[in-house]
Amino acid sequence: MKAVLLPFALVAALLPGMGGSISPAAAQGTQGSPHRGGTLRLTAMTSAGTLDPQINYTSQYMQVMSVVYDGLLTYPKIQGPAGRQVVPDLARAMPDMLDGGRTWVFTLRDGIRFSNGAPVTVHDVAASLRRIFRVGAPTAGSFYGTIRGADVCLRDPDHCTLADGVETDAATGRITIHLNEPDSEFPQKMAFGHAVVLPADTPPHDLGNEAAPGTGPYRIVASSPERGMRLERNPFFHEWSETAQPDGYVDAIVYDYGLSEEDAVTAVERGQYDWMAGLKPLDRLGEIGSRYTAQVHVYPLYGLLFMPMNVNIPPFDSILARQAVNYALDRRAMTILYGGPAIATPLCRMVPPGLLPGDGACAWTQGADPDHPADVWHHPDMARARELVRQSGTAGQEVTLIVPATAMYASMGAYLRDMLQAMGYRARLHPLSPAMEGSYVQNSGNNVQISLMGWYADYASPSNFLDTLFGCENFHKGSDNSINISGLCDHVMQDLTQRIRNTPDPQAAEALWRQVDDRITRLAPAAPMISISYVDLVSPRLGNYFATRLYHMAFSRVWVQ
Repeated sequence: MKAVLLPFALVAALLPGMGGSISPAAAQGTQGSPHRGGTLRLTAMTSAGTLDPQINYTSQYMQVMSVVYDGLLTYPKIQGPAGRQVVPDLARAMPDMLDGGRTWVFTLRDGIRFSNGAPVTVHDVAASLRRIFRVGAPTAGSFYGTIRGADVCLRDPDHCTLADGVETDAATGRITIHLNEPDSEFPQKMAFGHAVVLPADTPPHDLGNEAAPGTGPYRIVASSPERGMRLERNPFFHEWSETAQPDGYVDAIVYDYGLSEEDAVTAVERGQYDWMAGLKPLDRLGEIGSRYTAQVHVYPLYGLLFMPMNVNIPPFDSILARQAVNYALDRRAMTILYGGPAIATPLCRMVPPGLLPGDGACAWTQGADPDHPADVWHHPDMARARELVRQSGTAGQEVTLIVPATAMYASMGAYLRDMLQAMGYRARLHPLSPAMEGSYVQNSGNNVQISLMGWYADYASPSNFLDTLFGCENFHKGSDNSINISGLCDHVMQDLTQRIRNTPDPQAAEALWRQVDDRITRLAPAAPMISISYVDLVSPRLGNYFATRLYHMAFSRVWVQ
């Protein structure tokens, strides 16, 4: 979910068909001078699941949650590399680190209120941390599992107390969090959206379509999973940090669902909506690049598309079958189907460029293997893939590929189904609504064999891909919030990631992450496809276009005519 904005002068070289000169004002997407008022109009094909900020794990809704809720820490609403640095939010300052990183002491700001008028207290903070486990937040184990007592909470959420892990002092506003062991990335995890502070009496279950009171500049006042939602100003919001949580320019945000991607592009081009969620159809990129230059913004993501494979059921319980998929995959075709080399790059590892040395290295191309990787991906090796399928004894088995039911993913899915058939399987394609696909493939009870997914970093670290997606603690049998979709649990990898958490030296941690990356490549629980950039399209009446690494376009920072 993190993004970095490219200089707009580069966009002409990126999008197909884009050309011509661009004025400085248009290049920055500026319409008019800073002003408050008006309604920001957003559209998406579907809703994105629950409104519970401690459960939802979609880019679409976490973008909304960022202007509704706050945690003790956050990622600043600043463009460029500075947006990667954690800053205080509801906490007065960055926490004090004690006991070699086993204890973190925060002090709560004074005078902040929830959108229902209730004051924010240390008891709300403690209750929110317990609620992460009680509601089964997807990151409960991977991000917050080192808190003392978290092991009990993970086993028995209904009786979670964190009594030994979280201490509060109402008189001083202090919250002291004790960890079982040092975690060098604990501030980054506390800045993530699942650690937002909610009222202590928030029910300990998925809120569904009900929105809890928050502390941000906006509040959700109405929502329908079929039609959309409306946000209005939080009457109790007073800006305490422009960097962490700035006040918003627009008075209201209306988010409508139901338009197809094609219709949404047209509606934004014409100014009927100001912004659309999701990927732009491939057949429209040339059009928006040539005719709507001033309304287009492109920025690379710490993100990738990949195919997780269930290592616990046939045929991908065989490592040979999983390796076969990696060899058969034509990553150049995936690049073209995503939108071309300007916005996608072949990827052979589960870490996108910019997070580890050796960007582009590939074990899954002709003439290469995990022991002898190539510098870059060149060509698929279908002959080798067929031979591995034969050796695995899985040839002729039925395989169902689950994909989101969008134009781009459906095109990719059709290609990948044909690829699986060419490998020797009886393959079929099963598209699902984007609102359903994520939770469906995560639940092991659905016996999903292979699926097509996109993943964006929660913060700039290899852990977001290697540990979050493949850590043992992130596999929850029968749960919709099991982000370890492949079901892999490898104790060699677990030992390495444990050493990383206890390693304060960034260079030593990077060397260990490279070992984890190599281990994941060898086990092949997924087939990485492409690293990606994002193409944003806004209306001609939207000004001060503003995107950050985490929030994409920041809804509180833009204004409308």
